[in-house]
Amino acid sequence: MVQRTIIKIDKELCNGCGACISPCAEGALALVDGKAEVIKEELCDGAGFCLGVCPLGALSLETREAEDFSESAVKARQGQKILPYIPQHCTFCNNSEEEVYLLPLKHKGQALWTCTRCLPRLIHG
Repeated sequence: MVQRTIIKIDKELCNGCGACISPCAEGALALVDGKAEVIKEELCDGAGFCLGVCPLGALSLETREAEDFSESAVKARQGQKILPYIPQHCTFCNNSEEEVYLLPLKHKGQALWTCTRCLPRLIHG
């Protein structure tokens, strides 16, 4: 165990929507009994890409004792046939992240996804 930054999930706030699952490229998050959960500490790199998409603010970063991050565990998880995430779609054109790159964004308290094709329209109007 080492002292490091890792995701913390407030189970009281989490409604199990699954929006946080997809941004986690390492597959550290999953829905367990209707709530988001870090399934293995060694999979969470603590980057926090999941934070901005939670509509309820149930995710935060904390520094605590946790298993060291493991690239080999991530590769093993990614090699599984079951997708370790729920594919998201662009809010504007509905393209899946399986087809295009998606970016999380928030506007007026609403969590959205946009593909790189739709992003200039948002920036320039």
